[in-house]
Amino acid sequence: MTAHPAPPCGHFDGPLHRLAVRVYHEDTDATGRVYHGAYLRWFERARSDILDLLGIDQRAAIEAGEGFYVVSDVAIRYRAPALLGDVVVIEMTCEEARAASARMFQVAVKGGEKLCEAKVRVGFVDPDGKAKQQPKPWRDAFAAIVSHTKGA
Repeated sequence: MTAHPAPPCGHFDGPLHRLAVRVYHEDTDATGRVYHGAYLRWFERARSDILDLLGIDQRAAIEAGEGFYVVSDVAIRYRAPALLGDVVVIEMTCEEARAASARMFQVAVKGGEKLCEAKVRVGFVDPDGKAKQQPKPWRDAFAAIVSHTKGA
């Protein structure tokens, strides 16, 4: 039997989370530069990865009718383009964890150069889309990774 490869997974370095992504053709425009929307996908992927690493099962919460996370606010700044074939590292810190929301700072980096950065707030909502407190174990997990170093 042949073993199947595991999907890419990030890791924590203290409160800093890192996830590497490769720039594929689907991520680029006709010039081979990363299309602006790809950064938003990568940032979302990194946020999903930290939930997995923290033991937060989003799918189970949705299926049980508990609720789910939504992006409530995002401010993004593009600094330099990534190119087809590049390896980009998404770095993320959680700046604030509240009862029903969390605020994160995310940066796409290539070889030490900041390509794109975003300040993102996510909120936990019930199945009707109304804000609600995250489960206590989830709040505790977020509290454990809050960084006291603010993003740029």
